[in-house]
Amino acid sequence: MSNQSTRRDFIKTTAGLAAGGLAAPYIWTNRSAHALEANDRLNVAVIGPGGRGAGIGHQAGSRGNMVACADVHRGNAERFANRYDGRCTIYNDYREMLDKEDIDVVVCGTPDHSHTKISVDAMQAGKDVYCEKPLTLTIEESQQICEVVKATNCVFQVGTQQRTENHRRFLKAVVIARSGRLGDKLHALSSVGGATSGGPFPTEEPPEELDWDLWLGPAPKVPFSPNRIGWNFRWWFEYSGGQVTDWGVHHTDIALWALNGDQTGVVEATPVESNFPLGRELTRDTLLGENPFQDLPVSYNVANRFKVDMKLANGNEITLYSGTNELIISGDQGRIRVNRGGLTGRPIEELTEEDKVWLDEEVVKLYGGEPRSHMDNFFACCRSREQPISDVFTHAHSVNACHIANIAMLLDRPVRFDPDQYDFVGDEQASRLMSREVRDPWKVTL
Repeated sequence: MSNQSTRRDFIKTTAGLAAGGLAAPYIWTNRSAHALEANDRLNVAVIGPGGRGAGIGHQAGSRGNMVACADVHRGNAERFANRYDGRCTIYNDYREMLDKEDIDVVVCGTPDHSHTKISVDAMQAGKDVYCEKPLTLTIEESQQICEVVKATNCVFQVGTQQRTENHRRFLKAVVIARSGRLGDKLHALSSVGGATSGGPFPTEEPPEELDWDLWLGPAPKVPFSPNRIGWNFRWWFEYSGGQVTDWGVHHTDIALWALNGDQTGVVEATPVESNFPLGRELTRDTLLGENPFQDLPVSYNVANRFKVDMKLANGNEITLYSGTNELIISGDQGRIRVNRGGLTGRPIEELTEEDKVWLDEEVVKLYGGEPRSHMDNFFACCRSREQPISDVFTHAHSVNACHIANIAMLLDRPVRFDPDQYDFVGDEQASRLMSREVRDPWKVTL
């Protein structure tokens, strides 16, 4: 690539190579591949810099040059951009920003339902992407986003920070579980807390600074309610999967890694307990497309209480449960408990000084080097062109496990999933629940 070549031009070239059956080369930033030095700062743009998006956006901004942000809420964008003394251009529509700005890295902190479309558009525009979890709204979206990462060779980090941070507690738990010290056949209890119930809520005109239609994006067009946005978007199937996916993907991601299922995912799910505030049948039929979302009461509708048993291909098992916030991994030789506050259990108490040295060394091997902050890992991979610690492919298995749990509860029966076929086995209803109707022009184009 010459110094004048842009990443977008290079994407077009690699897309042509891929279409011709040749392996696409690695994609570099819009700077020359040979001229990129360790002290070069990448150009960063943030999409959805409100709440969590502002936090990860500022993390990225401290490691690169913040050049732009886009948010459907003008106030969010202005508050975020104010920190950068006029260097951060504000956009309402992220697509206009991708077209106009010289960007290397995109950070996405929007609600779940717009993650996939935004991430795909950014990668197809030649940008590396850091996107918050849970990455997808549906199983179909997980497949789409993996295909685009493969096609573009973009670096993609998912915001499951337990893989890097929290004093290495989760990394140590994974090492211990995979070492055989707990036994051969393992069970993980992924306990993540319940969802909030509420409604019916009144509707009203959206505030002037909010582009409500753009906020909805691919989701069904419905009247505005303040309870649909902010933190509460999590309690609507239109925009999220409830606590099953929101916190569930954090602990379930670590559980799959610890139980040697991060490359294969979950193959079976059996509902044990569930409660849907609007009723299981009404919620299920609406998600199946048999009732319009506009006819639902303006109420939270995800499961607010749940318990699902899931099996991995290797025989290990995970229970996803709306209990306290913790991950318990057990086998016939021992049991450990981990959350962001600590790592406990007799196998931890019995570690000798020699064991502790071994554990630290194995954490470095598992991570592929000395663990660093999640954003540092991402920026390092943008330079090395390696996939980061929370890569899109293992995360797809983790978030799909949570989607499969929701589908099993909606159908109120066991379901079996074939990761190779990326479909449910002989189950037409479950297969239909893998996707949603998407409004134009928000459909993903591969």
